[in-house]
Amino acid sequence: MPSRKSWAAEQLPLRWDGPGLTAGVDEAGRGPLAGPVVAAAVILDDQAPVAGLADSKQLTALKRERLYDEIRAKALCCCIAVASAEEIDRLNILQATLLAMRRAVEGLRLKPARVLVDGNRLPVLKVPAEAIVKGDAKIAAISAASILAKVHRDRLCEALHLAYPQYGFATHKGYPTPEHLAALRQHGPCPHHRRSFAPVREALEARP
Repeated sequence: MPSRKSWAAEQLPLRWDGPGLTAGVDEAGRGPLAGPVVAAAVILDDQAPVAGLADSKQLTALKRERLYDEIRAKALCCCIAVASAEEIDRLNILQATLLAMRRAVEGLRLKPARVLVDGNRLPVLKVPAEAIVKGDAKIAAISAASILAKVHRDRLCEALHLAYPQYGFATHKGYPTPEHLAALRQHGPCPHHRRSFAPVREALEARP
């Protein structure tokens, strides 16, 4: 017959939101002229490591796609959230980015004990958090979050390209390339362009 102590231990519920869970957070899409800014939060499973994690910008598109699926399959939980172009225009890009990060953390199925965020600014959260400069190259969970955010945003841009092929979103993903700027001047902004960004505002003002 088990002792009183061991019986009590056996009856305790498992707590997946215990002190060991850490969420990594990163964003994609602060610099583009169009589309939302995307943030992801990831809690990795130590028992199911994902090989090859790195800053998403250092990976090929094919490698990111493969890791995206593996992260989604192996992570204890993850959440991807956005702040729209309209929210970016209303709040500014920094505040909209922090809003997307907060939404990603709050959308996690499991509550982390702490949150590690790439960069030097933190969203307002209900759990302890730490900002880590170049965290996407140092912390596996942040690397995973950077990959989820990047792939998700790239897919959104591909969908935008189908709706507005004249801008070339599938190629430049909304960044201010010469081709994108030329399309802006020729066609004016589409509904998904960020009107608070100078090139978009200038193109809008130049329209008849």
